[in-house]
Amino acid sequence: MPIRHATFRQLRAFEAVARHLSFSRAAEELHLTQPAVSMQVKQLESQAGLALFEIVGKRVHLTEAGAELARFALEVASRMKDCDDALAAIRGLAGGRLHLAVVSTAKYFAPRLLSEFSRRHPGITVKLSVTNREQVIGELQANQVDLAIMGRPPRGLDVEATTFARHPHGIVAPPGHPLAHRRGLALDRLATENFIIREPGSGTRMSMERVFAERGIHPASSMELASNETIKQAVMAGMGIAFLSLHTVGLELATGRLVRLDVRGTPVTRDWHVVARQGKRLSPLAESFRAFLRAEGAALIEETTGVRVRGKTAATAGKP
Repeated sequence: MPIRHATFRQLRAFEAVARHLSFSRAAEELHLTQPAVSMQVKQLESQAGLALFEIVGKRVHLTEAGAELARFALEVASRMKDCDDALAAIRGLAGGRLHLAVVSTAKYFAPRLLSEFSRRHPGITVKLSVTNREQVIGELQANQVDLAIMGRPPRGLDVEATTFARHPHGIVAPPGHPLAHRRGLALDRLATENFIIREPGSGTRMSMERVFAERGIHPASSMELASNETIKQAVMAGMGIAFLSLHTVGLELATGRLVRLDVRGTPVTRDWHVVARQGKRLSPLAESFRAFLRAEGAALIEETTGVRVRGKTAATAGKP
């Protein structure tokens, strides 16, 4: 049977497995059982007349035919997403669907923003994806989300990035650290301290590296972790200090479980951006959420995290 007779359900299952290179993660995303996903892929392989995946060393890999089909399956998924957006535009705000991706650092306030927005627009459906920066960029590139919240907008991808709030970063330590009560510390004084850092590609790590590089400092690193929560626990346990978004440590600073070191030139303040693909036709719901962030996002983030930022929000970048 020609591949043109493949069903959308088969292509959707195949695309999810191809993207994750995992049948179990694809099943979780699609809210199906793993056998159900495997069955859809086997039916598609039967229609293609070629194997689409191979298992090497217990890991899933695309075959040459699979890689070729994955390109077309992704395009089909993208066009169906555009169709959903067009129908949502016809429906208007009532009953619309918003798919938002945020970097992991934004998870400390994103639910609050969505809760307030949903309260004003009952009947809408919201899907929130929380991943690292590289995965968020990948979702934008694949047209899998309407909007994304991140720090620095991606390079090499045509996007419209709108600034809506300030984003402070500082250096945190356990309350018993020898430098906890010192004032006016020079940044190079910390060069010999053990820093617990985020993984490569993290926006927080990129900010840290930029700050230290500007001053010609190369801090020591005792541990690399992919989670702000794990880093906070490690710092509280006395394993080192960390350069983190202050929006991630508001509770710990307020309760005295962490302290922000008084280092000259900190906090380092960046911006939060809401990002969309350049030229993407946003639904009225997505447009309304972007306007909501510009008008009220900064105040809601301050209220949620307890972190006040001096100075006004920077000018809009790439304002549509």
